[in-house]
Amino acid sequence: MERRDWVGLMLRIADPVLSSLERGTLHDDLPVEKPERAAFAHLEAFGRTLTGIAPWLELQGLTGEERELQEEYRRRVIKCLDNATDPDSPDRMNFSEGYGQALVDAAFLAHGLLRAKGEIVDRLDGRVRRNLVDCLRATRVFEPYPTNWLFFSAMIETALYMLGEQWDIAPVERAADAFEKWYVGDGMYSDGEKFHFDYYNSFVIHPMYVDIARLLAGAAPKLRELLPKVTAREARYAGILERMISPEGTYPIAGRSICYRFGAFHALAHACLTDNLPPELAPNVVRSALSAVLERTERGGMFDEKGFLKVGVVGAQPDLGEEYICVGSAYLCEAVFLPLGLPPEHEFWSGPDGAWTNKLVWSGADMPRDRAMD
Repeated sequence: MERRDWVGLMLRIADPVLSSLERGTLHDDLPVEKPERAAFAHLEAFGRTLTGIAPWLELQGLTGEERELQEEYRRRVIKCLDNATDPDSPDRMNFSEGYGQALVDAAFLAHGLLRAKGEIVDRLDGRVRRNLVDCLRATRVFEPYPTNWLFFSAMIETALYMLGEQWDIAPVERAADAFEKWYVGDGMYSDGEKFHFDYYNSFVIHPMYVDIARLLAGAAPKLRELLPKVTAREARYAGILERMISPEGTYPIAGRSICYRFGAFHALAHACLTDNLPPELAPNVVRSALSAVLERTERGGMFDEKGFLKVGVVGAQPDLGEEYICVGSAYLCEAVFLPLGLPPEHEFWSGPDGAWTNKLVWSGADMPRDRAMD
């Protein structure tokens, strides 16, 4: 797959959500097969979409057709933010009701805002900006569970800091303290007191921890001190994720939330975007590996008749989803597209196709052994 194929798939996934929200009809259009998820699904779909497409929206220097598409989607996302946060909008989203799922997806929305500050946040007019701030502040009614949820409160406070608003450092330091205690070695954290084998180090922990630490390094001494450590851990974990990709572009179906599909590679995509890959891993090789994952997954039939995602990994597999999974949840798959925030001349895009670790080993090639980190 070339860059234009990645752009095409990213926008094909995003377009039904953004088109409906831009019109103010997402609450009518998004299929919500579980009535108990109806209060959350729309913010799930929008917040998770934005967290993935934001670096592409922020990228400067594009030309031609991609540049025109980019500017179109910048305008559309700004309108979507208006409709999602305006108290009088039919698509005003839930930021404060229920058991806490609104906190989760407000945090993904906030992460997207961090990734597109110049081209989205700084282009909001005063009214939309005030509504957005009010919505983010509304999530403070929720107490995060002592898991990766700690980063959701921390991310929202970080976004408020980025917006120049009053913010609270306590949730940020609480998350950092907890995950330093829960670091288990070799680039991986336990998601709470007990370790579970799943992709939450990728879905949430590494990308949020690193981005929060980077943004707040100048304002929070604890984060400044931790930054080299957390970036090194993410680089190691990115290398592990690359080794999860089979020669055929499949990957282990293990752990909860597997229906986020190739969102399982959020941390690997983030390491590419931030030039934080381990030194032995070339960016163009990662492009080849992730392209194989995209091709293999898309071939299974990801979309319903209206273009919205189905719940599953390959096509519709609703039994793979936990009770908290709905169509809106599945849009975390957009996180794999973070490297579209790199310019076309970057090695990720300009380098030749390359064989990734499993493709090399299973073809009989010799290569250096893997090494753990402390």
